[in-house]
Amino acid sequence: MQDFRNYYDILGVARDATVDEIKKAFRRLARQFHPDLNPGDKQAEEKFKDINEAYEVLSDPTKRAQYDQFGKFWQQRGFKGGQQPKTSRGWDGRGDRPLDDNVDFAEFADFNSFVDQLLNRRANKDTSPPRAGTRDYFQPGTTKTTYTVPRATRRDAEARLAVPLEKAYTGGQERIRLEDGRSLEVNMPPGMVTGQRIRLKGQGVAGGDLYLKIDVAPHPFFRLEGSDIQCLLPITPSEAVLGGQLEVPTLDGLVKMSIPAGVRTGQRLRLASKGYPTTNGRRGDQIVEIQITVPRDPSPQERDLYEKLRQLETFDPRADLPV
Repeated sequence: MQDFRNYYDILGVARDATVDEIKKAFRRLARQFHPDLNPGDKQAEEKFKDINEAYEVLSDPTKRAQYDQFGKFWQQRGFKGGQQPKTSRGWDGRGDRPLDDNVDFAEFADFNSFVDQLLNRRANKDTSPPRAGTRDYFQPGTTKTTYTVPRATRRDAEARLAVPLEKAYTGGQERIRLEDGRSLEVNMPPGMVTGQRIRLKGQGVAGGDLYLKIDVAPHPFFRLEGSDIQCLLPITPSEAVLGGQLEVPTLDGLVKMSIPAGVRTGQRLRLASKGYPTTNGRRGDQIVEIQITVPRDPSPQERDLYEKLRQLETFDPRADLPV
């Protein structure tokens, strides 16, 4: 009997399934076979219609009772076409017993006509598939009841974003790619710090907000400590002895800095207001730590000069050793 459709099999539930179990199965299958998630897949579209039709019947206690009663006799002889008798031999074969008067099986030429009556379908219904954008789109046939796929609950989401120090300092427009594959244009504020959260309205789950948690990536030269920026500046022995103007890298570019004569390794010099922005609009300082570095492979000419300097110099760094 090809017209009979087992709605319990379509939803994958047992015949004694509860309403909650039926609803849960419907939601799961509806999300799986929704045409929006399967564009151009006719098979998925038909499956989606079947799921809706099965749910409409099984979720309604009255319709489900009639369906269960009708389906109980669908394989009996004489069911399809012609007049169905008011009595039927029982499953145990012990005589005739009357059918429930709530359903008159003689009114149905086949199972489809029975379903049409259950679902209040018009006798002259349009059998062409509904078009996208119309009121009946994705409905099973032309039933008057509209079903939509349950939407995900609106909620906020959070994603971590590693930002180079220079970009964290300047801010500005930046295109980022999220873990879910989306690409977004983000207007990042200047002076971002690790742990800061940036709110992207409507970019979370089902219209919620997305919060980008900032991680400022370590920098090979600058080290951020509060609103100050620390750096280690190597200089030559002659620069340490003579002092003078040196170019020092900052987040704003190269800046000239005066090095005092006789500066020592480990000595810290300050570039005022060249640090990181603070919440009150001010900036910290850049702390420059001096590191005197000797050449590893001096040229012959440099070696000659160092030799002459050694013969001329009077400074003895070991003169005051406490031994």
